[in-house]
Parts: sequence; structure tokens; C-alpha cells
Amino acid sequence: MHQNTKTSLDLLNYLEGFITEERKQRFLDILAERTNHFTVAIEDVYQLHNTSAVIRSCDAFGIQNVHVVEEQFGKRLDKNIAMGSQKWVDINRYGNTLDCIDALKAKGYRVVATTPHTNASNLKDFDVEVKSALFFGTEKSGLSRTVLDNADAFLKIPMRGFAESLNISVSAAIILQHITSKLRDTSVDWQLTSEEILEKRIDWSKKSIRSIDDVLKAYTEK
Repeated sequence: MHQNTKTSLDLLNYLEGFITEERKQRFLDILAERTNHFTVAIEDVYQLHNTSAVIRSCDAFGIQNVHVVEEQFGKRLDKNIAMGSQKWVDINRYGNTLDCIDALKAKGYRVVATTPHTNASNLKDFDVEVKSALFFGTEKSGLSRTVLDNADAFLKIPMRGFAESLNISVSAAIILQHITSKLRDTSVDWQLTSEEILEKRIDWSKKSIRSIDDVLKAYTEK
């Protein structure tokens, strides 16, 4: 066993002594449904409750990583709207859109712009087997030209009424529910790796212990 893994397992075993068996099992059940095959990027959303609502949807549908571009409006995550979801989803912050795109492409993600205003593919035709980062944009102007120029694909929700678009949080929920459900019917290895699961079990255990600083201090001193 790799020394770092052994050290991490030792720490996990120690931390889990401070949480209930039910909570430990809950973590395992949820992590078994988590994925990094899809990730979500939110670009300069002014209405902070929309950013938080998207993060909540990511948690609900098993998306582990969210990428937030805060070039225009700064850090505006509304903890109340996210209802604690920001504790369980990894939030990666960027000062500009291009840095976010470059980081995602370096990790092998196809950049997918969600927009109703191009010759985008309909949701039902989306290829879920390709590792993808879905970009959602501002309420009024949509995604920036930077995203549109660097996108590998475009995606839209088919509309049947007078409305041409949906609120960002509604769009994200619809898209994520569809693609994650479809993904689970494929043979794609979409689940987290054992190393990623171990990392999150430690992280979530820490977040579940009230006096975590004292607990960690006692661990290092034992």
C-alpha cells in the first residue's frame, strides 16, 4: 500500500471515531453516486441565489465539482440558498473565464456551452459518454463570447412555448437530471476513483466534527 494512502486511511479511521455509523454509511452511499465525468461551470451569474441553486442541483444529481467564474461580480455564493450543499460539492473559483476553460480542457473535458441561441444540439441528442464541462451563463446576456469561441459543443433544451429561455438554475436542473440519468445506463466508468472517494470521506468527516481543530491537533500529537 502506498504510504500516503496508508496515512490517509489512518486519519480516516481516526476521524470516523467521532461520527455515527449512520453518517459514515450515508457518506459511502452518496459517494457511490458521485461523478467527475460531468462538471459544471457557472460564468458571472449576478443573481447569487441562482449560483447557489445550481450548486444545490449539482449536489442533488451527483456532480462533485463546480467551477465558478467571478470576473465581474466577485464572490457571491449564497449559503442559505445552497442549503449546505456547498459543504459537499467542491467549488473551484476563477478570476476569469479563459483560466477556467484552460483548466478544464487540461483535465480532458469537452467544453459545452448551454445556449438556446446557436445551432446547438438538443438535449436528447447529447453524447453522455464524452467527459464534459457544461457552462451556464448570466441571466440576461448568457454566456460570454470567450466561452462561445472556445466551446467544443453547444447544447439547448428544446422549448415548446413562447419563452426562448429558462432561468439558469431551472436549465441546470433539467440538463443535469437528464444527462446523469442517461449516463448511469451506459458502460462508462463514471464513478469516483478509490483515491477520490478516500479524499472526500476525510473531507466530509472533518466537516461533520464540531471541534475539528482540537481533534486534528490530538491526532498529530498521538
